[in-house]
Amino acid sequence: MARDRLKIVVVGGGPSGLYFSLLIKRHFPDADVSVLEQNPRGATYGFGIVLADRGLERFRRAHPASYDALMNASFVSRNRIISHPDESLFVEGGGYGGAIARLRLIEILEKFCEQEAVLLKFNARVEDPEELSDADLVVGADGVNSVVRRRHELDFGTHSRELTNRLAWYGTTRHFPYPMLSFKRSQDGHFVAAAYAYNENMSTFVAECDHHTFLRAGLGSMSEAEQRSYTEAIFADELRGQPLIGNKSAYRPLPVVRSKEWHVGNRVLIGDALHSAHPTIGSGTRIAMEDAIALADALALHRGDVHAGLLEFRRSREPGKNKLVLASEKSFDWYEDFGRRVEQLSPVAFVFDFLMRTGRVDRARLSEEYPLFMARYAARWDAGDVTA
Repeated sequence: MARDRLKIVVVGGGPSGLYFSLLIKRHFPDADVSVLEQNPRGATYGFGIVLADRGLERFRRAHPASYDALMNASFVSRNRIISHPDESLFVEGGGYGGAIARLRLIEILEKFCEQEAVLLKFNARVEDPEELSDADLVVGADGVNSVVRRRHELDFGTHSRELTNRLAWYGTTRHFPYPMLSFKRSQDGHFVAAAYAYNENMSTFVAECDHHTFLRAGLGSMSEAEQRSYTEAIFADELRGQPLIGNKSAYRPLPVVRSKEWHVGNRVLIGDALHSAHPTIGSGTRIAMEDAIALADALALHRGDVHAGLLEFRRSREPGKNKLVLASEKSFDWYEDFGRRVEQLSPVAFVFDFLMRTGRVDRARLSEEYPLFMARYAARWDAGDVTA
């Protein structure tokens, strides 16, 4: 049943937790909303993240003022460069992407939350969600290692596994005018780096290798500084003398988290706590923030009736979310096998294979979104330019 004054506790002060808190206060100004963040204010992991254009209109509709602030703080780009070891292809078109420093994104959302009287608590580690039993709603926005989910993992029907590839998330002072994806051969095996600028001076640089390359290179026995130096040498051509900057930037496997149930009682999961995303589709933050929109809208639709709102959240969000989860899985499966594809496919065939890896893009969509690219390379693709 609905209550006159909802008490909502959000565990996790990342983008999805803050965005939900902001939106729910717009729907229920009298609600008691607090965010519990285990880290100090200003502490965040990573560098820039991408808010792809397909989600931006939803953000504009959900909260125009924060949308404007986020766009003003973003570095917007279009086109990209995809490099096979034997040839680089310039891919014109596609959607516009807005990249923003993760810390700046959080600072903007924190400011709007505080304007709406959301209580932000830092250094507030939740050891047991049962401590929050007086809340009408507990939102687990605390990532892949969610304490809210872990306390009721069997009830949520959660299963998880680790991918075999290893990733390290760096920053760099090399400014990339276009997002870049570079696949490399080395004496130890295969690497790939994704890089994109998020302001005029800094870029994100995510390096990845397969499991066998990780072992052959001895990366597991290196310190973070040694791993960083090794990566700078592998991607020296791309970095052009600029250094990589670390922030807990060790090569590690990424977890895949999937939960069968979206809520247990009055505890609900959003973002990576519910279904972990993967950086290869560049939409993890957007997906999590769209979860926040859907949850706030569902509760508003049912006038604060928590049980009905949680059922509505899943009903309305699950079809679209499932498509994104499936695309993510097809993408990381493709990356788990990228070394074989590099060796078996020509540069043109490889790039087409990459662009179509999620199953959501076919030839018609390629022609619509990338007409110049298709005009330049489709003939080589059709002619059977398949093997190098």
